[in-house]
Amino acid sequence: MKDFETMRFYTTAELAEKLRMNPQVITRKVQAGEIEGFKIGKDWRVEEAAVQAWLERISNQRTITPRQKVLTSFFKNGRLTHLPAQRKKRIYILEFFLEQFESGRTYDEAEVNAVIEKVYEDFCTVRREFIAEKMMTRKAGKYRRNSSYAFVP
Repeated sequence: MKDFETMRFYTTAELAEKLRMNPQVITRKVQAGEIEGFKIGKDWRVEEAAVQAWLERISNQRTITPRQKVLTSFFKNGRLTHLPAQRKKRIYILEFFLEQFESGRTYDEAEVNAVIEKVYEDFCTVRREFIAEKMMTRKAGKYRRNSSYAFVP
């Protein structure tokens, strides 16, 4: 248990002023439980440590990479909803699939289909895209991950 003397509490109005936010926004976040607080009378009190924890949580959301954003947008319940039309986004999705294949190993078409089909039903399109983007090579019905392919950062 913390020493009560060292604990610092803010009202929602004080916290809003300190963070340069609207007091109603802070109050809604506390009421919703997004920021941990204590209701005393008609107002809320928020401990400084709870504010710091909340700020760390929300500031870390900004570190989402474009790739993660695309994957989150196009995958629902572990399945790919559709291939994006925009090439850059499509590359991120294709690279997700490509990571499922070992470099240097040869796969037959059925094995490639099985890997893709786990999360997306149109395995033919993905296979064609692999070849078009030079992510994989195909020779006599056998597929091989292209070791010289450089992933998009």
